[in-house]
Formats: sequence, structure tokens, C-alpha cells
Amino acid sequence: MLYQNRTHAGEVLAAELHQFANRPNVLILALPRGGVPVAFEIAKKLNLPLDVFIVRKLGVPGQEELAMGAIASGGARVINDGVIEALKIPQSVIDEVAEREEVELERREISYRSNRKPHALEGMEVVLVDDGLATGASMKAAVRAVKMLNARKIYVAVPVAERETSMNFQSEVDQIFCAETPSPFRGVGQWYKDFSQTTDEEVTEYLSLVENATPHAVPSTNQLNR
Repeated sequence: MLYQNRTHAGEVLAAELHQFANRPNVLILALPRGGVPVAFEIAKKLNLPLDVFIVRKLGVPGQEELAMGAIASGGARVINDGVIEALKIPQSVIDEVAEREEVELERREISYRSNRKPHALEGMEVVLVDDGLATGASMKAAVRAVKMLNARKIYVAVPVAERETSMNFQSEVDQIFCAETPSPFRGVGQWYKDFSQTTDEEVTEYLSLVENATPHAVPSTNQLNR
């Protein structure tokens, strides 16, 4: 399936998640930025709360695309021991990179939330949402971090994923929901007609719409264009 945009992908994925509709103690948790429009549609259609869960990769200096770990909302830190040991990366380097990424994580937390506190995850059933999975590195960091924050159950929901990556998550979470696992995969963006970057401002607006909604006035993405 070729999705028109992330909103369309969220509509399709919401149908896969229909059993969660109106259930207490279920939280839709989006990975910014691209996961937010997808998650917004899911939360809207299933009448569930929405929040963001920010993950920042800790890239190896000089090989930034290679993750030696990640930090996430709530103060969790996940370390890739295999990479650390293979490259003999000292703790001082890990701390230096983590400190730099913590600044960006905090900036995004302030930008997205303003004065609104994040949802507590302890005892919750959490549905982690992104716009797709290629290697799954960011999602894996999010899953591990949410486990550290004592969520009762963890689900992953994505519109499209590389098949092997999707299968790998079956042992990581209670269940993975993936609408499409095409082969050959060729990258997440190949399965969207419009895969333009989601901005910080749009993320903030989506969260504002959810926060200001009432049970009888479900927000619409049309309001983003007002």
C-alpha cells in the first residue's frame, strides 16, 4: 500500500488497533517527529490519550549513524554494549555525547510540552507509534526505556516496516501491529506519497489539539491548517 501521507497511515493503522478503543489505562505514545501525525489519528479514532516519547540516539563520534546507545524521556539511558566493547569506547566519551543529546532532548521536551507534564507510564498499557521501521534502532531504545519506566504492557504500532525488523520486535514487546511489511522494503519514505518532514511546530500543535479536546469535540487535523 502507498500511503497518501502520515494522516492516512494513522487512519489505516487505527483499524488494526480497534480493540484498544475507549479502554482505560491505554496510552498512545508517539516518537517525534514523524510518528506524531500517525499517532494523532489513532488516538482520535480510538478515543485514547496521546503523548510523545522523545528518544535521542547516542552516535559514535565520527560514525554518528552508528548508535552506541540512546537516551529517552523520563531520564532512561540505554547502552549498546556490543558497540561499546567492540570499539572500546570509554565512559567519558559516552557521557560527553549523552550530555550533548540531553540538551536537545530537553529542548524538545520544553518545545513540545510547554508546562504540561508527561503522562506517568507505570501500570499503563503503552502503544508506541512511529511512521515506520527500517532498522528499528530508535524504537528499540524507546521500548527498553518504557520498560524501565514500568509500563504494564508495551505494544509497537507502525504503518510499514522492514519484514525482518518487524519479526525481531515480536520477542521485545507484547505485540507488534504493522499494516504492511513489503519486500523489497527500500526504506520507509518509499511507501508514502507525501513524506515531508514533520516540524516541531506541527508536533506542538497536534499535542495542543489533544490537550484542548473534549469528549464531545474530537479534534480534527483540519485545525492544523487554520
